[in-house]
Amino acid sequence: MTYAVVNPATGETLATYPTATDAEVQAAVAAADAAARGWARTSTPAERAELLRRVAELHRERRDELAAIIVREMGKPLAAAEGEVDFAADITEFYADHIDEITGDTPLPILAEGTAVIRRAPLGVLLGIMPWNFPYYQVARFAAPNLALGNTILLKHAPQCPESAAAIAEMYADAGFPEGAYADVRLTNEQAAAVIADRRVHGVSVTGSERAGAAVAEVAGRNLKKVVLELGGSDPFILLSTPDLDATVQAAVDARLDNNGQSCNAAKRFIISDDLYDGFLERFVAALSEAKVGDPFADDTVLGPLSSLAAAERLQEQVDRAVAQGATLVTGGTRDGAYFPGTVLTGVTPAMDAYREEFFGPVGVVYRVSGEDEAIEVANGTEFGLGSYVFTTDPAQAERIADRIDAGMVYVNLVLADSPELPFGGVKRSGTGREMGLLAADEFVNKKLIRTAG
Repeated sequence: MTYAVVNPATGETLATYPTATDAEVQAAVAAADAAARGWARTSTPAERAELLRRVAELHRERRDELAAIIVREMGKPLAAAEGEVDFAADITEFYADHIDEITGDTPLPILAEGTAVIRRAPLGVLLGIMPWNFPYYQVARFAAPNLALGNTILLKHAPQCPESAAAIAEMYADAGFPEGAYADVRLTNEQAAAVIADRRVHGVSVTGSERAGAAVAEVAGRNLKKVVLELGGSDPFILLSTPDLDATVQAAVDARLDNNGQSCNAAKRFIISDDLYDGFLERFVAALSEAKVGDPFADDTVLGPLSSLAAAERLQEQVDRAVAQGATLVTGGTRDGAYFPGTVLTGVTPAMDAYREEFFGPVGVVYRVSGEDEAIEVANGTEFGLGSYVFTTDPAQAERIADRIDAGMVYVNLVLADSPELPFGGVKRSGTGREMGLLAADEFVNKKLIRTAG
């Protein structure tokens, strides 16, 4: 495994970094364990909140530098990179603001005399395995709630994100977190498995592919460790009625092209009622065809390169295979190096691989359906169950669909509405557990019962 910054816009290798030695890994685990036994037990929630608040401030103070790093690492357009830094700061600050709710006792009504409370205690050392598509946001939503609780963090970032990973670790150190509370460790996969198995490590959270999640869950299961999995998605965008088709199409475009189309909870399958299908398709195709592809540092760029040449090649193979199996390529579909244009497929059927696959790039698959029941059938026709989007003017219909859809999140008549207070996570092959919101602070915590006699 090589940790390197390879600019996907040019293919140039800008820097390489060594993986940790086994001795360095052992030292990192020992320091995290010592911090969990020492600092985490002696610090107060208010003290931890102030440290997190300073981390949020440092994100904002270093915004330009942090954003430029991830444009080089994974090709995100600059404005989106700046927005990600802001969001990471907001998430971190959220847990500082809500420290009392995260750490406070919860009294229980009991049937006998005396009292009973649930006291939230940290588990200890946690390993986070984070992806390249949101280098700051993904780390913030794992690290902030767990440091607020008093857990300590070992962070294995994606091999193509060594500089953003180092910048995050530097912010935690500069904010005043003690040695061992948060550490960036460039692990190989074999070293990561050994860390999960280590008796001093009490849980692991991974955001990534199904393959990565299955591999981590297997090791965690063998070693009886708590695991949170945030994996892939092929989120449906259901349109049954709208007062403004142009605005709804723009929402669909925004939901598909965000982050160069490389977001696990992006809308990827557009399920359109028969009476709106032709108008939607015409506008959607035009918008994706016109989306500016170019230098991610340029102000007018909508789509920068995909994260790597290999990612673009994988997406090309998927599109080509869909067409070979009978899908219609309406626009786009041909990469230029790591760049991939806005692409639309129609005519996809359950007999095709594309019906079930996730397209991790700016490819939208558009389906025509007769109404609500068929829309639900198509929406639930994959093994994924992360997010979903429903556009309808009928509130009762929205409620019915929200109940029937197999997903961890349902957004009605809006997109790109993630927020620090809202839990994020899925079902089926999209993973287990929740991040963000107060639910994130219930994942790696000992909900200890304390029962006292009357």
